Amino acid sequence: MTIDIDKIKLEESWKEALRDEFVKPYFAELKNNLLNAKNSGSIIYPPMSLLFNAFYLTPFSKVKVVLLGQDPYHNKGQAMGLSFSVPSGILLPPSLKNIYKELENDLNIPPSTSGDLSKWAKEGVLLLNSILSVEENKPQSHAKFGWQEFTDAVISKVSKQKEGIVFLLWGNYAKSKEKLIDKTKHYILTAPHPSPLARGAFFGCKHFSKTNKILQSLGKEPINWRL
Repeated sequence: MTIDIDKIKLEESWKEALRDEFVKPYFAELKNNLLNAKNSGSIIYPPMSLLFNAFYLTPFSKVKVVLLGQDPYHNKGQAMGLSFSVPSGILLPPSLKNIYKELENDLNIPPSTSGDLSKWAKEGVLLLNSILSVEENKPQSHAKFGWQEFTDAVISKVSKQKEGIVFLLWGNYAKSKEKLIDKTKHYILTAPHPSPLARGAFFGCKHFSKTNKILQSLGKEPINWRL
C-alpha cells in the first residue's frame, strides 16, 4: 500500500525529502492506525488538516533550528501541529508559559499573550513533535501508531542532508534523539524540560540567545523570537 503524498498538506521540499518514507510499509500501517482511530469515533488532535503543519510552515530548505517535542496537546482546541504551540485565544499551557519566561530572561522579550508559535516556524524553527497525533484527553494514546519511526527519519534526514542546524532538545525524551544527529555537522543544545514538573530547572539555559549566536557565527540570519 502506498500513500498519495500529493494529497498531504506538505511543503514541496519536504515532499521530496520524505518521498521514500511515504511508501514504506510502516507508513501504510500508520495511516491505517489513524483511519481506524477516526472510524471508531475517537476525537483526534490536531485536526487532520494540521497534522503536518510543522512541515507546511517550515520548508525543508529553510530549516535552521529543530525544536523537538513529544506528544501533541490532548485537550480541545490546543493542538495545531507545532510542538509547544497553541492557537491564539487558547489558554497558555504551563510549559509554554515557562518558555516565554526564559525568553524574557534571556533576550528581554516580553511574554506574548498568544501561544501561537507559527511565526517561529516561518523563521526556520521546525517545531516537531515526535508523535504527531493523539486521542482527546488521552496523552500518548497514539504512541504505538508508528509516528516515531517517521519523525526519527525526519531528524536523520535533516542531519544527513543539511549542515549547521541547531537542535534544541528539552527533557530526557528529546535528549534520547541525540543519537540521530551528526554532531560533527550540527549543534545540539540540551536542557531540562520547560514543564513545571522540572521545578524550574529549564530556567537559565539561554537557548534563544545561544541559538542566534551559533547562527550568526555561520553567517545565517538569527531567529526573530519576538511573537
